[in-house]
Formats: sequence, C-alpha cells, structure tokens
Amino acid sequence: MSTDPLLAAGLSRRELLARGSAGFGGVALSSLLGRKARATDFKPRAQRVIFLFMSGGVSHVDSFDPKPELARLAGKPMPVPIERTQFNQNGTIMPTLWPFQPRGESGIEVSELFPRIATQVDKLAVIRSMTAKFSEHAQSNLFIHTGFPFLGHPSAGAWVSYGLGRACEELPGYVVLQSGDAVPPHGGLPCFGNGYLPSDNQGSVLKIDASPALRDIQPADPVAEQRAKLDFLASLNRRFGARIRAEDAVEAAIRTHETAFRMQAAVPDLTDLSGETAATKAAYGFDSPDKQQAAYARQCLLARRLAERGVRFIELSCLAYNIGGGNRANPWDQHGSIKQGHAKMAAQVDQPIAALLADLEARGLLDDTLVVWAGEFGRTPFAQGTAGRDHNPYGFSVWMAGGGIRGGTVFGATDELGYRAIDRPATLYDLWATVLHCLGLDHEGLTFRHGGRDMRLTDVHGHVLHDILA
Repeated sequence: MSTDPLLAAGLSRRELLARGSAGFGGVALSSLLGRKARATDFKPRAQRVIFLFMSGGVSHVDSFDPKPELARLAGKPMPVPIERTQFNQNGTIMPTLWPFQPRGESGIEVSELFPRIATQVDKLAVIRSMTAKFSEHAQSNLFIHTGFPFLGHPSAGAWVSYGLGRACEELPGYVVLQSGDAVPPHGGLPCFGNGYLPSDNQGSVLKIDASPALRDIQPADPVAEQRAKLDFLASLNRRFGARIRAEDAVEAAIRTHETAFRMQAAVPDLTDLSGETAATKAAYGFDSPDKQQAAYARQCLLARRLAERGVRFIELSCLAYNIGGGNRANPWDQHGSIKQGHAKMAAQVDQPIAALLADLEARGLLDDTLVVWAGEFGRTPFAQGTAGRDHNPYGFSVWMAGGGIRGGTVFGATDELGYRAIDRPATLYDLWATVLHCLGLDHEGLTFRHGGRDMRLTDVHGHVLHDILA
C-alpha cells in the first residue's frame, strides 16, 4: 500500500492543485501542466471560439473580395506569371460570378453569394490578405488546424481547451459538430487531435442528428454501479501512474472517463431541441427543403447551445452536394461547375450563419464569443478549364466577429486580380495569434514541452492583427 497521503486519499498532487485552482493554485497548476503562462497586459475579450470551417476552399473573388478588373479582362490570359496549381489546367481570366455591393453602415462590399451574412457585415472584420503555405487539401487542412502540415500536432481547438481549461465539466472543452453525411476534412481526425497535449483536450465529434449523437452515450449500467467502477478504476490508474511516473497521462485519461460519465446526461439534454421555439428554428433554416441546409442549421443552433454551456471551442462541418469535385471531405472544392456548386454551398450556410450571429448578439453571447469563418485557401481568378477555379493559397479572405473584434473592418488587400496578397499579407499563424489574444492568451507563451522543444500553435511565427481588434 502506498505511504503517500495524497494517493492514500485517492488524490494525486495534480488533483489537489486543481481543487485549489483559484488564486495561486491556478498558477502552480499551469506550471505543472507544462504551460508557460506569460504575464500579459491585455484582458480576455472572448471566452470561447466558434470555428465555421469551409472545407474545400471558398472563392474569395466571388464572395468577400470584389475585383471589377476580372470583368474587364474576362477571357484573356493572366497578365502575370502563374504559380503551379493543383491540376495545371489553367484557363483564362474568369469574371466574378456574383455582383458585389456595399453593405451595412460600414459599406463593406459583399457579393450576392452571401446575402444573409451580408446583413451582418457590420459585425465582421474581413481579412482580404490571408495566405497559406500549401495548396493541397490534406496538408492545408492540417496546417490551418494545427499550424503544421503533417500529423501529430494539436489542433487549435485542443490548444484553446488546454490554455483556458474547461468552463463546463459536463462536456468536453473542444466539440466538433457533424450532421447529415458530413465527415472530417482531408487530413482526417488528426485535424481535431490533441497531438502531444493531454488527451482530454482532443476534439469530441458529435453526430448531432444521429440517435444517439455519440456512440455508447446511453448507459449500460445503473449510475451508482458506474460510479463505483469509475472510482475503482481511477484508484488503480493513479497507483499505476505513480509507479511508472506517468501521472500526467493517467490524470488526463481519468478526466476523460469522468467527462464521458457526465456526458451521458449532458449530450441528450444538449441535442434535445424541444425547448427551442418554432421561430428560432425557422430563423436558422430548419424548415429548408434542402436537407443539407437544414442539417447545417441544426449545427449552428447547437453551436449556440454549446456556447451557452461554456464549451471553449466549437467547430462546424459543411455538407457536400458532389458538384464540380466538391465531395464529402471538401464540399467547397469546385474545380468545375463552380457557379452551381458555390451557389448550393453558400445557400447551405448563409442563412444559418447569419442567424447564429444575430442569435448570439440577441442573447448577449457575441460579446465574449469569437466567431471565425475560414477555408484552407482561396481559389484562382482564372478558370480551371472553363467552369471551375483551382486552389489559391497566395491571397484569400477569411472573417472574424464577436469578442474582441472591431466589426465593419477590412484588413489588407489582394492585387487587382485577387491573385496575391499585396497589402498587409497575413498568415494563418497571425489568425491564430489573434484568436488566442482575444482569449487572453499570449500565443508565444502558450507552449508545451515536447521532444526537447517548447511547441506552440503558431510554431515560431505569428503576429496579432491589432488593426481588427476593438
């Protein structure tokens, strides 16, 4: 039997610190977890993130980056050198497929592709000069999610969960929503992984319109019997962890078991929408005859409900129409038939996202919820073949709204053709540095020691985009 009084009491040193985590205990716990929390001179504006990931790559020149020069040069060869594209089936300049017009009091131009989101434009900070390092889906998806183009690194959601800790004990800190036939993007589940961070920070995927929404969520044993089993298992695990000096990994597993236990009640309550009004459901688009739009509407409403419950990072998943190459893992990827494919995809997400922004604001949640809308890259201003657009990582648009963001703002610009970022080029490292800043986290200080190096979401890069901050 252990002579350690903490172990004898069923408590690890980590758990003792966690229970006293208010005040100086929290500082000690932060150090114990391997996080180097630097003193900062800024206060958190956001408490959570909703990540609206547009997998496949939205055409910025058809949505948030107006380029009238494309109409003037339509049908002509590109007047500047073209980088190698994914398929090298490069055609002539393709004009913008939807008209742009100024919107809101800010006058930011948004195309008719997103008429509902356009009504919320004064809430948005549109970054028109985003760049990425890769033009292939799997690498790009891993890069936007983890800061690295290969497997084994924590997702941004895992970093946020780890950096802030959980505000809700009944649900994971990082939740990925899927509905209908939505699947993970190319790159797979590692896009949502914890990498080398403690395992309880990985994304938990909820199939919100399935029954049950999470496998094995329905208890097989009475609560009292489950509780006794978990307590016994935890005591064995703690002894094992102490013996092999792997307390951190064991404690993460124990926390995961405890969360799973509490989720048996929390997930059914979360997905039960009987208390939502018919007007709320209609606003999101539940009554749409398009089953993909109705499915995405459910995700957006569940995102609001997760935000209300204090989940730190919530990611949504688009659904595919299989048009022009945009399939289940990359539904926005229209290498052909872009006008038809983008029109369907935009209609799927436009009303639900606009409703989410309005609903968050009406409930007082937008002030401390940071909403991020982005794909892994943009699309070329010239055609692929005659009716599609290829991948373009050299300049594209993303937007942010909510906690800490100055709405009605445009940051940066691409050239007159929308091909390359030329004014204040931004990187995905800058995006996540800004997100962490809004959450009160220093992106250079949020680290984890791994392989002899202090690893971080922004690697050795990244600058906060102060121009878009409130």
